Amino acid sequence: MSSAWLNIIGIGEDGIDGLSQEARALISAAEIIIGGDRHHKLANAPNATRIKWPSPFDAMIDTIKSYKGKPVVVLVTGDPLWYSVGARIGRAIPAAEIAYHPQLSAFQWAAARLGWSLADVETLTVHGRAAEQIVPYFAPDVHLLILTKDKTSPETVAELLVDRGYGASKMTVLAALGGPNEARFEGVAESWKHDVPDFHTLAVECVAGAGAQILPRTGLNDDAFVHDGKMTKRAVRALALSKLAPTRGALLWDIGCGCGSIAIEWMRGAPEAQAIGLEPREDRRAMAQQNAAQLGTPKLKLVDGQVPHSLAGLPAPDAVFIGGGLSMETVAASIDALKPHGRLVAHAVTVESEAVLLEVFAKHGGELQRISVESVIDVGSFHGWKPSMPVTQWSWSKDL
Repeated sequence: MSSAWLNIIGIGEDGIDGLSQEARALISAAEIIIGGDRHHKLANAPNATRIKWPSPFDAMIDTIKSYKGKPVVVLVTGDPLWYSVGARIGRAIPAAEIAYHPQLSAFQWAAARLGWSLADVETLTVHGRAAEQIVPYFAPDVHLLILTKDKTSPETVAELLVDRGYGASKMTVLAALGGPNEARFEGVAESWKHDVPDFHTLAVECVAGAGAQILPRTGLNDDAFVHDGKMTKRAVRALALSKLAPTRGALLWDIGCGCGSIAIEWMRGAPEAQAIGLEPREDRRAMAQQNAAQLGTPKLKLVDGQVPHSLAGLPAPDAVFIGGGLSMETVAASIDALKPHGRLVAHAVTVESEAVLLEVFAKHGGELQRISVESVIDVGSFHGWKPSMPVTQWSWSKDL
């Protein structure tokens, strides 16, 4: 028998009529119903105490917990666990105390209206998040379904597409899906002008035009970044990322962040990956912030500080990259902070910093490599090879 006292019910534009018999009964029996204005209008429950979402939402968690022992219903749109508050509530209240009752999500409705295979579509959100985070998904012929913030979102997305050479992309706004006021607006990014309702889902069919940015998630060209010449170059960066191994939701410390190239590619490399960049120079932090916005990782957190003392108090990382500020103390602090199975990669280009890596390799083991890359340059009317400065790389993984 279920021990759940909290029922989180997805509701659509068809209101009570679209719910299962069980969900209707739970709403009828509820003493407390929590939701937005839309949800309260869609659910007819005159005998319940109705509570609106506060701002910020975190204030509601303690309120919900205070009702334990009473029949409580939280109303959300569509699927409670797909870019919805159900996931946030589930992190604060034990799973055994919650029962979820999903309805068709906005993504499912939109895919059905457009005839798109949902398995072949990128499902994204800019609701409560910076719109730039959808940029890594721009690519020729890719289909995007995007949950939006309000009526301004299509124009914001259109500007992002145009700025990156995707102005010919088709955009479709699908409003009030599944309800009597369902509406559809179509256009292309470069000439988008529609005035649309606040509550809608945005569909984008990416079309690459002349000069479009067709970028990999990792392995970006060096000229994709604003930099001052002192950065981890593409080939070496790719080797570092392969050993740092970005995974969903994982956190990277990028020590000596510079223009942010490692941190940004880490965040592009896996969904919801996070990074903290430590960089003492203000001009380089400014470059990193600009690159993060342009390349779709606006949540990059930049810290002004010197290592190793600036590492104290930071959340424990899943991986650490040391590109600047290399010392035995910084390596030791990073090793102590790493989570089990954490990965550490450090680079050295000077004899002095290489000596540090030789010492940590002797002490901790791991893998030590010297990386040398040569590129073709003009030699009069001919061509020749020009070597870049070799980079010594130490990589190490933390056992349980």
